[in-house]
Amino acid sequence: MKNNLVRLAQRPAPIRLGCFILMLLLLWLPFAAPIYLLVRDANLVSILTMVLLYIEFIILLKLWGKYVYQQPQILQHYGLDTTPHNRTDLLRGLAIGFTNIWLLFGIESLLGWLVWQQPQVFLLKIVIEGVIVGLGVGFAEELLFRGWLLDELERDYNQRVALWTDAVVFATLHFIKPLEAVIQTLPQFPALVVLGLTQVWAKRWRRGRLGLPIGLHGGLVGGFYIINVGGLIKYTGVVPDWVTGVYQNPLMGLMGLFLMSILAVWMSRRGKRSHL
Repeated sequence: MKNNLVRLAQRPAPIRLGCFILMLLLLWLPFAAPIYLLVRDANLVSILTMVLLYIEFIILLKLWGKYVYQQPQILQHYGLDTTPHNRTDLLRGLAIGFTNIWLLFGIESLLGWLVWQQPQVFLLKIVIEGVIVGLGVGFAEELLFRGWLLDELERDYNQRVALWTDAVVFATLHFIKPLEAVIQTLPQFPALVVLGLTQVWAKRWRRGRLGLPIGLHGGLVGGFYIINVGGLIKYTGVVPDWVTGVYQNPLMGLMGLFLMSILAVWMSRRGKRSHL
């Protein structure tokens, strides 16, 4: 068994990825099935099964690194560590993410496309929730996409192929949902690809550390959470939804895509400069 795992490291990336996902599902299903059968609350089912899936994902990552690649510290190899540099990168990413969200809505406010409102709930509570939710999503998705997946791709392909494959897979997997929901949210696909590219360039800029991508992702998600859940804005309807964001989702609007593209170009130049 151990020899088979070692030989797995020599197999092409699609086979390695498929084997990993299959092992993860085989570990997850025996625990997830009783939850689906016994728990009535759909939201609770979703939370419990996803938390369970991610815990098993991290455990499997460690076993994967130890027995497939002979790298006991695989999480550090992916760029997940607690060094001062990574902590600073995390805070820098949060600042960049929050700044971009507030810049987007600030510009739209100056153009008369929205108006600011008094918060509908206790704002400090929403801010704390936003930071926690943002960092949670950032940690989970960045370890998955810019940690494990990107590493597997870079073992077999050049940096450009790995970059675009990672970004497209990242965007595509956000559409694992019913067909009707896929059709409704399809306009956000280009922005998700751009975000995926930005996150890879962010990691390369910081020499393989995940602190900046996690913080940046967390800042974007957390910043939007605060504005959206806090009820801080109201669109005026001066311009069509496809400009500001269909269903009030900035990633589904021209302005959101435009600002994300500016951030991507800036991050790309930083990333390239760090490799000179």
